[in-house]
Amino acid sequence: MCGIAGIFHSGTIKPVDPRRVERMCDALVHRGPDGAGVWTAPGIGLGHRRLSIIDLAGSPQPMHAADGRAVIVFNGEIYNFRELRAELTETGARFHTDGDTEVILAAYQRWGVDCLDRLHGMFAFALYDLERRELLLARDRLGVKPLFTAMLSDGSLAFASELKGLLAHPLLRREVDPLAVEDYLAWGYVPDHRSFLKGVEKLPAGHFRVLRHDSPPAPARQWWDVSFVDRRKGSTADLSAELLHLLRQAVASRMVADVPLGAFLSGGVDSSSVVALMAEASAAPVRTCSIGFDVAALDETAYARQVADRFGTDHHSHTVGSDDFALVDRLVGMFDEPFADASALPTWRVCQLAREHVTVALSGDGADEALAGYRRQVFHHREEQARAILPARLRAPLFGTIGQAWPKADWAPRPLRAKATLLSLARDGAAGYARALAILAPEQRGALYTDAFVRELAGYRAEHSLMQMMRAAPARSGLDRAQYADLKFWLPGDILTKVDRTSMDVSLETREPLLDHRLIEFAASLPHRQRIRGAQGKWLMKHTMERYLPRDVLYRPKQGFVTPLAQWFRGPLAATARGVAAGPRLAQAGWLDRDRLARIAESHIEGRQDNSRLLWQLLMLDRSLEKLGISG
Repeated sequence: MCGIAGIFHSGTIKPVDPRRVERMCDALVHRGPDGAGVWTAPGIGLGHRRLSIIDLAGSPQPMHAADGRAVIVFNGEIYNFRELRAELTETGARFHTDGDTEVILAAYQRWGVDCLDRLHGMFAFALYDLERRELLLARDRLGVKPLFTAMLSDGSLAFASELKGLLAHPLLRREVDPLAVEDYLAWGYVPDHRSFLKGVEKLPAGHFRVLRHDSPPAPARQWWDVSFVDRRKGSTADLSAELLHLLRQAVASRMVADVPLGAFLSGGVDSSSVVALMAEASAAPVRTCSIGFDVAALDETAYARQVADRFGTDHHSHTVGSDDFALVDRLVGMFDEPFADASALPTWRVCQLAREHVTVALSGDGADEALAGYRRQVFHHREEQARAILPARLRAPLFGTIGQAWPKADWAPRPLRAKATLLSLARDGAAGYARALAILAPEQRGALYTDAFVRELAGYRAEHSLMQMMRAAPARSGLDRAQYADLKFWLPGDILTKVDRTSMDVSLETREPLLDHRLIEFAASLPHRQRIRGAQGKWLMKHTMERYLPRDVLYRPKQGFVTPLAQWFRGPLAATARGVAAGPRLAQAGWLDRDRLARIAESHIEGRQDNSRLLWQLLMLDRSLEKLGISG
């Protein structure tokens, strides 16, 4: 696991200052504390920071192909590199290291860009072909590993694993994209189709770019997508057996490491399943780590301990309390862009705990997206069934009118929050699911904005991109489209960003076996009944894991990694909540109505509304502006 950075000149071929590449890499030292390297040639510079996981003594980067015709910097892991190495050796390739980096070089020289289809793993890499004078930038199928790019004023393109790598370049502009503010307030993160700073882009998951010195920078091209069009046939027993095979294969392939390895264990279905299969495949006790909270209703450590005892793991746990809030500035520094998923705090803590014992940790991320494990997906499935019965011409006026009049009830369980359901049913499936995903609905965001900022947005709505994605998805049903959006929008923008930045901050490599693309493609082909039965999502996986896990782990209500913000902002952090509204940076930016923010804070502190997620959003936005040294 590593950090990469580089500079590419198109048009006029100018020398690249290696010191600039070094500074960009130095900003990424947390991603790779074990080694560093820079290589430059006319018009190109590649830099690397290394965290040694495979072939500890070998595989230095930037790495040259055996024939010297290509150079690569690579962040990630290729889990099938030994199989590829054997195949390439049969065709005449010769290898001088025992790692996966050299295999990518040989695969590229054998198959060109088509080598991407053969790589099983998580990766972002930059490969320069000295013969063709081309730079290939590529990102893995699901977007586990990040890659940022920016066009600079001197005509060069810079790239880095994190935005802070680009920020180390003196020519990068620090001007906020107002559309990114709208996106952030809708989702709580800046999605992959946008960046917080103008001129910065993120290479989308499953995409590549080929850059040539004699041509303007080419746009990204998609090399992989997941399709929900086909449906598998077969009995539950047969599908369950195939799923178990894929799960075992995914877990086993991610247990290969030359350093200590363990797993996160929350006590939920997904992490418990990974630990169960690790224990099955390992002769030694699996090292596991879990995080709890000082609010009993949100603490799941008892379930984690139950699973740990069941499989005899070497288990470690830590409790997160309101005093951990002091880490907020460190969180801001990890993400660079504003990032408001409050579970980043306990995620960082569990990464920190894991790093005390291991260098690699397996997580349970991905199963909810792939197998319909989120409650919002179950609700959406039921709403789509209702939409199929009532035509839009009846639904829109009926449910829209009732929904507007219905009182808002944040305190109530989801089934009793009729306002959200009614407003969703008044719209088509894509628009309804966008409302379910958003932290703030369009009308709520609009109430926060100043008149000047509304004019600046010029009618842009954050939901438009998501709805367009869903409507164009290779899918057969509303549930398919919702899962497609979760895999392509939510997963890389929120979940994988959170895990990458929090783990890399402590130099811990995380691996996501439940995001093995073969498992994802299988899950996308399952009939609805194998994904959702009644109110039970992720049904086939739970059924399959009954042989390993107790029913109270498999079938209890999904908790999630919920940070007790509401309680904290009414108690020890009430002053912080008030300070968010009164802070100078948000006021100077001119985006938000300051008086409205003050009322939101007081309403939460007094217990009249739960505005904790919004307050956290505002806090992270404010601190991000401070960290970036900009006011709007």
